[in-house]
Amino acid sequence: MNIDGKAWRTIWLKPDLCSVGVIDQTLLPHQFTTRTLRSCDEAADAISTMVVRGAPLIGVTGAYGLMLALQADPSDAFLAAAFEQLNATRPTAINLRWALERVRAKVQPLPPAERAEAARLEAAAIADEDVAMCNSIGEHGLEILYQLVARRPGARLNVLTHCNAGWLATVDWGTALAPIYKAHRAGVNIHVWVDETRPRNQGASLTAYELGKEGVAHTVIVDNAGGHLMQQGQVDAVIVGTDRTTRRGDVCNKIGTYLKALAAHDNGVPFYVALPSSTIDWTLSDGVAEIPIETRSAQEVTHLQGRGADGAITSVQLSPDGSAGFNPAFDVTPARLVTGLITERGVAAATEAGLQELYGNK
Repeated sequence: MNIDGKAWRTIWLKPDLCSVGVIDQTLLPHQFTTRTLRSCDEAADAISTMVVRGAPLIGVTGAYGLMLALQADPSDAFLAAAFEQLNATRPTAINLRWALERVRAKVQPLPPAERAEAARLEAAAIADEDVAMCNSIGEHGLEILYQLVARRPGARLNVLTHCNAGWLATVDWGTALAPIYKAHRAGVNIHVWVDETRPRNQGASLTAYELGKEGVAHTVIVDNAGGHLMQQGQVDAVIVGTDRTTRRGDVCNKIGTYLKALAAHDNGVPFYVALPSSTIDWTLSDGVAEIPIETRSAQEVTHLQGRGADGAITSVQLSPDGSAGFNPAFDVTPARLVTGLITERGVAAATEAGLQELYGNK
């Protein structure tokens, strides 16, 4: 995607081929800054502190983290320790384990001296494949948007999204935002309602930043406004991403997604979920019962980060001293509330049969 006239990916191999560059998303939208990751520890910290975030990007960062680990020590013991360290950073997003397992399977049969280079090539391949999948998701989602436009010729198309499932959550293009970018570039009159997405405000900070840089019309709203807008006929569709999807079509996404799905269902608004196949967990069937939900620091609820009057980025306390905070990072939307799953292979019904039709019997 383009930032001030320059094309960027969210993660890239540095010219020395021994370190990795990333965009520091904790400082957006007020500061655009990059970081260099030179070790497995630094990659793990970038994931856990959300310097990088979004299921696909977490997976690619984990893959490069194993490369960095093997550059330091290519032994079996260090490979195993690095795998566990990286895998423990974010337990909900299935892409992380998927990417780590893919790199481990590639390097384990090799002599130690060849492992770091093999990990580098595999991580780069995962990154390129993610770009291709997200581009394809955008094309399939664009067809859905064209169908919605055809129902109301000449009217502005209003799409609501929750959290950030755009370019910054992947390597490029994004998942939920990819169809929106495609539609905008095709000349569709499209507008996005951007949920602020408390407590970390990825919508207000990241989605709004992306859409603004791309020139897409958008409006930031409080999380609780979505149902009202749907009642007033001001939402034509909801498109969100997912960090893990079960084989039966349950989707786990940023906390608050379930409530948007309920509101959409009650108001007859189509609710789509955009995802690459790496986000499907074929081992799970019941998302509510089986998907592990990450609980993050209560301080993300009791405090808020922003830019002060002096221009400095600071944190302020919202709640009284002594008030407890609870911060589950995700919730699960049952498949019955999902209109369709937009994947790189097409749009599937949110059912086991629907996914198997695209991917075969997994």
